[in-house]
Amino acid sequence: MNDVTTLDAYGTLIEPATLKIQRLLPGPIERVWAYLTESEMRRQWLAAGKMEMKVGTTFTLTWRNAELNNPPSKRPESFPEEHSLESRITELDPPRKLAIAWGSSGGVSFELEPKGNKVLLTLIHRRLPDRKTLLMVSAGWHMHLDILAARAIGKEPAPFWEGWSRLQTEYDQRLPA
Repeated sequence: MNDVTTLDAYGTLIEPATLKIQRLLPGPIERVWAYLTESEMRRQWLAAGKMEMKVGTTFTLTWRNAELNNPPSKRPESFPEEHSLESRITELDPPRKLAIAWGSSGGVSFELEPKGNKVLLTLIHRRLPDRKTLLMVSAGWHMHLDILAARAIGKEPAPFWEGWSRLQTEYDQRLPA
């Protein structure tokens, strides 16, 4: 994709169990890197958790999606108020690439590429085990990245749970069965 102005907000499957999703964010690249790697910055759009910037280091991500849900929308009953995930840094090339193990299965990579005064963020989530997980993860990453984009430009993001629920239905229609 050479023309980032045509960037689609929706993720796509680049392999049967691999989701790719991109966002064009205001730079500089170091600022976007901070949103990925610094706990307090990451907490504003995804999950808190201090990480030592070293391959092999383990860390815990802790989600509190209610904090991202302003104005409030109803959290699905099957989701706790707080959720944690043990992870490990598998690849690191500051400020261009961060790859992490996603719990006991899968992996997520974040790649940053300067595009003038903006930064193209490419997220790839590999080894999604089944369609239900794929739809939940696709909607989740989409909403979390929308929140990141809003925060990066100083806007109030849309309510998390409302968007996540809507996006699951949209991804069910968009992604091949």
